[in-house]
Amino acid sequence: MHPVFAGAESRGTPIWFVHAGNAEAVMAGFGERERTFAAAAGFEAKPGRLLLIPAQDGKLAGVLFGLEKPGDTIDTFRPGALVNLLPAGTYRFANAPHDARLAALAFATGAYQFTRYRKADARKVKLVLPKGVDGSEVSRIAEGVALARDLINTPANDLGPEELEAAARKLAAAHGAKIQVTGGDKLAKEFPLIHAVGMGSPRAPRLIDITWGKEKDPKVTLVGKGVCFDTGGLDIKPSSGMLNMKKDMGGAATVLGLAHMIMAGKMKLRLRVLIPAVENSVSGKSFRPRDIFTSRKGFTVEIGNTDAEGRLILADALTLASEDKPALLVDFATLTGAARVALGAQLPALFSNDDRLAADMGKAGLTENDPVWRLPLWQPYESQLDSKAADINNVGSDGMAGAITAALFLKKFVDSPSWMHLDIFAWTPSARPGRPEGAELMAARALYAVLCERYG
Repeated sequence: MHPVFAGAESRGTPIWFVHAGNAEAVMAGFGERERTFAAAAGFEAKPGRLLLIPAQDGKLAGVLFGLEKPGDTIDTFRPGALVNLLPAGTYRFANAPHDARLAALAFATGAYQFTRYRKADARKVKLVLPKGVDGSEVSRIAEGVALARDLINTPANDLGPEELEAAARKLAAAHGAKIQVTGGDKLAKEFPLIHAVGMGSPRAPRLIDITWGKEKDPKVTLVGKGVCFDTGGLDIKPSSGMLNMKKDMGGAATVLGLAHMIMAGKMKLRLRVLIPAVENSVSGKSFRPRDIFTSRKGFTVEIGNTDAEGRLILADALTLASEDKPALLVDFATLTGAARVALGAQLPALFSNDDRLAADMGKAGLTENDPVWRLPLWQPYESQLDSKAADINNVGSDGMAGAITAALFLKKFVDSPSWMHLDIFAWTPSARPGRPEGAELMAARALYAVLCERYG
């Protein structure tokens, strides 16, 4: 059980959730003393408002916390803000928030702290699990979120391809999964694009391959972009663009966090996780603009820009994944700035060749407060990837629709009727309820809900 949760037998200080639609009824249940106190304190039933109600002995009698009114745009993670607002103690929900399960999850994810390099006071707020909420399920989701956040938050000096491999090995060992890692000359021969991107760094590139579950069960393959730091290569980024590139392995962290949820939940599927792990560095060995490489699939790829490296390593990994004929193939990647320009920091872009999968993912994203937005695989833009010297260029010719042309590039290497590409940000620029500032697991909880629905 997640440490923020207290057992159902625990007593807790009550939290009453109020909004414009129920405030009068909630306050009617209080005594005159409490109603007078709330009025004198000027408490209003607005989202995020908090009032601590003292008992006659000076202790805490209860808490009022404001939510959105039904019919308004509701943040089901709003109660997650409480973990940082309440004094130390154990609490319980006295009435139901908009979604008790997501409120409990937000409580756990909101308590997250990254303390590897800086001490922080431990959270001393606990929540009695609401009735009907599966504590084990919520805990393993929160654990997956924390695993991904820890990896993304870790700076590149302590998280290169070797350390990412170590994290994958630790996860595999914890769940009895098999792991195989390809590097060196074998990587150069079998996965030329992965090797090309990583060959400029003294930290050797590799392909991490985890398998778990029974072979007879449906095959689900997750691919995560593992660029542990991205300078942009010889097409070097400006300092502002490079500042946060420790998170360019956010796709790899995402698939590891999701894999934990799947394996801990004993889901009935055959899971495969592929992580091409590299560092895109500047050196005399770095790959160059206009270089041409032959991919694992056999396509020749001209390098139009060395800063479009993520799609190159994913191309070889997606080719390998397709060879196994999975029932479902999904990749996660912090791939394009264009997706962020289009959709902002909170909304990952979804591309898919499977309408049902995209619809299920969109629905789950809303249900789980883990939203995505579908963008088109607009085929006419594929001509932007034409090359006069090779089968394909790794960037579009006119600089427009960058998220779409990147997805179309990946699609060239996919041989699966059910594939989805998620272009994620993997970061929360400013704190929101349940989401501290910094690394974030995005779109994985939604996909986990889809997998639960399909595979139990």
